[in-house]
Amino acid sequence: MVSLPGFHPIDPTSTAFLLAENRNMPMHVGGLQLFEPPAGAGPDFVRRMFESMRDTERIAPLFLKHPHRSVRTGGTLVWREDEQFDIEHHVRHSALPQPGRVRELLELVGRLHSTRLAWERPLWETHVIEGLADGRVAMYTKLHHALVDGISAMRLMASVLSSDPDRRSMPAPFAEGAARRRRAEAEAVADAPESLPAAAVDAATTAARTLADLPADAVRTALSVSADAAGMPLALVRTLRKGLKNETSAVSLAAPRTIFNQSITGARRFAAQDWPIERIRGVGKASGTTINDVVLAMCSGAMRTYLTELDALPEQSMVSMVPVGLKGRQAGTPSADGGNAIGSVMVRLATDKADPADRLRTISQSMKDGKEALSSMTPTQIVAMSAIGMAPSIVVPMLKMQGIVRPPYNLIISNVPGPRVPHYWNGAQLVGNYPVSIPINGMALNITCTSYAGNMGFGLTGCRRTVPHLQRLLTFLDDELAALEKAAGVS
Repeated sequence: MVSLPGFHPIDPTSTAFLLAENRNMPMHVGGLQLFEPPAGAGPDFVRRMFESMRDTERIAPLFLKHPHRSVRTGGTLVWREDEQFDIEHHVRHSALPQPGRVRELLELVGRLHSTRLAWERPLWETHVIEGLADGRVAMYTKLHHALVDGISAMRLMASVLSSDPDRRSMPAPFAEGAARRRRAEAEAVADAPESLPAAAVDAATTAARTLADLPADAVRTALSVSADAAGMPLALVRTLRKGLKNETSAVSLAAPRTIFNQSITGARRFAAQDWPIERIRGVGKASGTTINDVVLAMCSGAMRTYLTELDALPEQSMVSMVPVGLKGRQAGTPSADGGNAIGSVMVRLATDKADPADRLRTISQSMKDGKEALSSMTPTQIVAMSAIGMAPSIVVPMLKMQGIVRPPYNLIISNVPGPRVPHYWNGAQLVGNYPVSIPINGMALNITCTSYAGNMGFGLTGCRRTVPHLQRLLTFLDDELAALEKAAGVS
């Protein structure tokens, strides 16, 4: 462990995120926020918004460190404070081309999300974007996954927001003191995606995680905790049996090949849209399922229609990895202050079933199986089981065997809770909040959702070449919600 002055160790998981990164697979998470300027804001509101962020005097330590290795560190990766920090490199002001539609905004976000963050600087950027025809202001932020996990990234974005529309002089998310405010003013947690019965699992911190959340180190670390893993055999046997049968719960050992399960390029495409949570909750109440079950069913139906259009729907059901965040104090990593802690459930999406109600029932049962498997495990055992389930997805890309062996699952679908009530930044109301996540080799599409002020925002991030016509999935998600309402008898 490096203990030189000015250097700080990087945990094994974060190190793996850094080492796994390449030009085709940037390893940063992001978020797109839309703000409505306050009444009487004036034509210079966006410029002043940008300048207030750019002129931040004291930057939080998390946003000052960058990865470094040298002879002095023995070749080990460490965090090092940037002695030539240039805030104008990290905080940028952009404008959309005419006609300033959401389409132009999403295209810009896709391009910004395609570029890697340079190691010689702290691993983050914030872009204040004007030019939307309706007068709204956009802010796109990206942070390397080595710095924070998905839920931490969302919390950082929300850390300076207030439910008070009259509050002013609010700091930027990267300002020193924002973390203290985050601790002092805990955000209201909206409709939790899934509540696992295991006390170790916190539904309110379900993370927007990606396939790459399983470095090889995680397998070795998890399985080396012999004392804690000693109680795993029964759960392991039961779970592996389901995996072999492709019933899926905490482990999936084989999923059908799809167009998503191949090598990707570095170019990204992003699509986003909101749906009222009340509509989703209505389907859940009528069918005896959860909000997260309905979200997964929406994705399942959209996948079925999308792949059918491309004549690429597999006969066997697709499988999704659904990440589950662990409580920091129990998992040993305080994710709100950086770091990563993850468990996962493998869900059979029932894309082989034509009836929306059948798909929803199958998904609900698959989620229950996953929760049952995790409920008998400690946090360390959950991480170990997740490692076993996700290991093939790391090994296959490393060995360049995409398309040769079947993937353990086809895509990642995550659900991150957010504030229940409207929030503001210096009087500007947050009216849209969308996660931007990480496709990786062998997993070209990532769907991440977040709830906010009565809406469920879907963020779809895909490889620009591997996932054609990504925006079409938004139409299919809308169609599927309507089909689920009809099937459940919701008026």
